[in-house]
Amino acid sequence: MPVLDLLDLPAALPPRTPVAGLDPGEKTIGVAVSDLSLSIASPLALIRRRKFTEEAGELFKLMAGRGAGGLVIGLPVNMDGTEGARCQSNRALARNLLRLRPEMPIAFWDERLSTAAVERMLIGEADMTRGRRAEVIDKTAAAYILQGALDRLRSA
Repeated sequence: MPVLDLLDLPAALPPRTPVAGLDPGEKTIGVAVSDLSLSIASPLALIRRRKFTEEAGELFKLMAGRGAGGLVIGLPVNMDGTEGARCQSNRALARNLLRLRPEMPIAFWDERLSTAAVERMLIGEADMTRGRRAEVIDKTAAAYILQGALDRLRSA
């Protein structure tokens, strides 16, 4: 299955199947998961980057544990709409995951400024220390990305 347009993702999933959201970074991958109705995203876990097959195995185990049937991967598009090295890296991640699970529906969501928005929230509203923010920022950013995609699906 090729990477899907976000609006085509729900039709590729069995009814009442959650999706996982990813915020891939250089050192970690933040993981979030939706509810069964694809309405609410929640932070789930943080995967430390190492060998791809180990990362993928951990991701697939997390997805199986929550019954997630598809993925939304954040795409860090530049402010001017162009795609840089991080976008290409995230697209490569999707291609590699599809090599292992060709039937898995995957879509991208433009995640411009998501990490910055989450960090502002964690500083301002949650009043978290720098060390605590580092522990939760990536999985919280994954939830922010996934929530944006879910909101877009509901408004379609």
